[in-house]
Amino acid sequence: MRSRPRERSQQLHGWRCAAQLERVGARPESGGKVVSGPERVEILSDPAAVAARGAAYVAEQARAAVAEHGRFTFAVSGGKTPWAMFAALAEHELPWTETAIFQVDERVAPAGDRDRNLTHLQASLPAGADAEIHAMPVEDDDLEAAAERYGRELPERLDLVHLGIGPDGHTASLVPGDPVLDVEDREVALTDVYQGRRRMTLTYPPLDRARARMWLIAGEDKRDALRRLRAGDASIPAGRVTGAGSLVIADAAAAGD
Repeated sequence: MRSRPRERSQQLHGWRCAAQLERVGARPESGGKVVSGPERVEILSDPAAVAARGAAYVAEQARAAVAEHGRFTFAVSGGKTPWAMFAALAEHELPWTETAIFQVDERVAPAGDRDRNLTHLQASLPAGADAEIHAMPVEDDDLEAAAERYGRELPERLDLVHLGIGPDGHTASLVPGDPVLDVEDREVALTDVYQGRRRMTLTYPPLDRARARMWLIAGEDKRDALRRLRAGDASIPAGRVTGAGSLVIADAAAAGD
């Protein structure tokens, strides 16, 4: 198993990176839920380094989960950085046959559409990665029933959830102002139209119950959102995800370094 990064600096596969580890004091949001910033933050040089470090962390978590309970359950979000991360998994030994991949969110669009996260996930997985893929059923006629069914497919606790963040502070498809932010009695729910599409998304309960959360964040346009996430700012959707057991891997542009 690969060693964890040092707190001050590290050399990882020849990359220059500074790992900044911090813990932000917890505080309640208006609904009474205690929120805090992420438990650990690592700042790396660029998006390629973020993707490569993410791949190493996924491989580490996969091996640990299979050793502990025989299976690795991993929920993934969309975005350019995670697709690069999946490609980088080709450099690591993973227990693919004991791995189940779920989706954190998905756009309501036809099969194979370029807007679909599933389309990019399938294209990015390394050759021979024969994991179970549990696709969100966004092509069903009855989307509410499909969301409920997908919620029943989820394990009680996911081993690892990958998350990203948008400039507006959204994560998964938990977007500012959407009623989905207040859904606590379902594992999976549907959003209103956001950037041209309705979405199916995991809600806060399964994200918070996961054994670990890994945030991959790259780009200058994410700088303010990342700052607010690190501060545990519950006024943005991402800031309402529990910080315990959370690792943020960000590039220097997003961190403002």
